[in-house]
Amino acid sequence: MATETGPSVEVDSGGMTSVALVVGFVVLQGVAFAAAYTTGRPTWYAYFMIGSTAVTAYVLDGSSFTVATATLGSVLVVALGLPLFMFVARQTPSLVVEKALNPDVHRVLYLGVYGPLLAALLSLGFGVPLAHLLSEGFPGQPLVESLVDLPLVVPHSVAGILILFGFGQSGAFPNVSVLGSMVGMVLAMTFVAAPYAVNATRESFEAIEDRLEYASRIHGANRWETFRRVTGPLAARGMITGGVLAWARAVSEFGAVAVVAYSVTFFYPPAGEKVTAQHAPVFVYNTYLQGGLEESGAVAFLLLAVSAVIFLIVRYLTNDDATGGMP
Repeated sequence: MATETGPSVEVDSGGMTSVALVVGFVVLQGVAFAAAYTTGRPTWYAYFMIGSTAVTAYVLDGSSFTVATATLGSVLVVALGLPLFMFVARQTPSLVVEKALNPDVHRVLYLGVYGPLLAALLSLGFGVPLAHLLSEGFPGQPLVESLVDLPLVVPHSVAGILILFGFGQSGAFPNVSVLGSMVGMVLAMTFVAAPYAVNATRESFEAIEDRLEYASRIHGANRWETFRRVTGPLAARGMITGGVLAWARAVSEFGAVAVVAYSVTFFYPPAGEKVTAQHAPVFVYNTYLQGGLEESGAVAFLLLAVSAVIFLIVRYLTNDDATGGMP
């Protein structure tokens, strides 16, 4: 049977050739973007990115299918990456430094990491048991699945309203202050972030072969021991992924937090006392309204940098190469 052939390059994915190709491609893209940006023609870079991807795919593989998929995929990469590149390139370094030295921004960044971390831990603490139940199946499971996934389609501001109805005045816990409190902010974040923790963990549980748990049971281990020694460790990667996704979702939440806890008072360790601040997306929005695009962009740049560093550290610590692999 005839097969489509074309020029190709043999690449050892684990060797220096692969690394050199990646580095060369990235450097080329950086030079092309710098040239397009300095000449005021960023559109040219979009065309260059798509064209260079098509050429690279042709050289590496040669098949029309690979070239087509790489070219079409690069269109989405441009749509995702070009705004980010333009955002970074248009920052004013002196303004970024000024905002980085601002104590108010320090509090916002601390709250923007600390609050979502609490929401992620809360989502995992109660989401892991639920994910395990969903992976095993039970009567009425479709209803529970719908409730878990509902926050994914609920408008953000509506999510905040739901939190106030459910846990605010005359709600489930009338003695707990929700409106304008740290508790309310974490609840709002957990509401929108929990589906990511549950679904990612559930997929990891479902990927475990039944024979492994069965072998543990026939050797005398009860269900608690089986989960602690077999199921839990095997699903650890999915739990971590779910926690990271939940944290990232909580970091970006605006609507629900703005409705429930526009400003919150919390203990700030560097000051040794309670302070009042806003969740980072809310603060960025207020800065945009009061100071314009340039000032809000500087704060957004700092938040993006802090979030990216934390995300990369977690990804590195959970990478097979860094950890030596997980069971």
